[in-house]
Amino acid sequence: MRTSNHLIGLLNFFTFLASIPILGGGIWLSSRANNTDCLKFLQWPLIVIGISILVVSLAGFAGACYRNTFLMYLYLWAMFFIIAALIGFIIFAYAVTDKGSGRPVMNRVYLEYYLQDYSGWLEERVTSQSYWMKISSCIRDSHACGKTRRIYNGIPESADIYYLRKLSSIESGCCKPPTECGYVYQNETVWIPGGGLVGSDPDCVRWSNDQEQLCYNCNSCKAGVLASLKKSWRKVSVINIVILIILVIMYMVAIAAFRHNKRIDNDEPYGETRMEKTQPSRIHF
Repeated sequence: MRTSNHLIGLLNFFTFLASIPILGGGIWLSSRANNTDCLKFLQWPLIVIGISILVVSLAGFAGACYRNTFLMYLYLWAMFFIIAALIGFIIFAYAVTDKGSGRPVMNRVYLEYYLQDYSGWLEERVTSQSYWMKISSCIRDSHACGKTRRIYNGIPESADIYYLRKLSSIESGCCKPPTECGYVYQNETVWIPGGGLVGSDPDCVRWSNDQEQLCYNCNSCKAGVLASLKKSWRKVSVINIVILIILVIMYMVAIAAFRHNKRIDNDEPYGETRMEKTQPSRIHF
């Protein structure tokens, strides 16, 4: 009996530890929201799931230590729904980030991003007027574009060096005009029209050298935000999949240990079959 309770308690301790990466993933997305993509509504499901696992594991730990059957039932049922919610979140995260990626540009190391490459719920949410005003304002306030500037001996880096930089999706989409527009590089956030015709991309006329405007209203900026979200969510989802596998294994072991406790409480010899009544009985854990 003590061995079984110790096992359940140990499993709940590991479950408690497993909640920390999930909660940390939500907090990491929150910090990303403050600095780049600024979509604070996306990290809350992870934070809620992480806190739920933390609380439930503590309840299961207390139930195992004090042999509280109610707490053990609560733990098993709550953990079942938490695992289901985590599975749903992982599926949702991959479903809303399944499309879109950066396109290579000739003679450039950085990629460029196009809004038509993205679609679905996340794209509609990001591009809606109410949300985009908040997102673009957040990116502007974070000075993401200003941080791309590099000066050597008082002189901005040359165009050839800039073209070899590996820009983030936000820096590429929001801080410069699309390459096809034909703008001539002056520095990282100042570009002037070339001698030829401006490209057909609508973003070509949206670009402004005003440091408060730049390309914050461009479709390429919205696409850059979506690419940043996709990268962040995929990283967190990989961690969540690993945690999910661990939780499922620990949950199955906890059920086996709990049923073993019940057999002992009912004075059933472990490993032997006891005669049952002829009428059907309720199904227990």
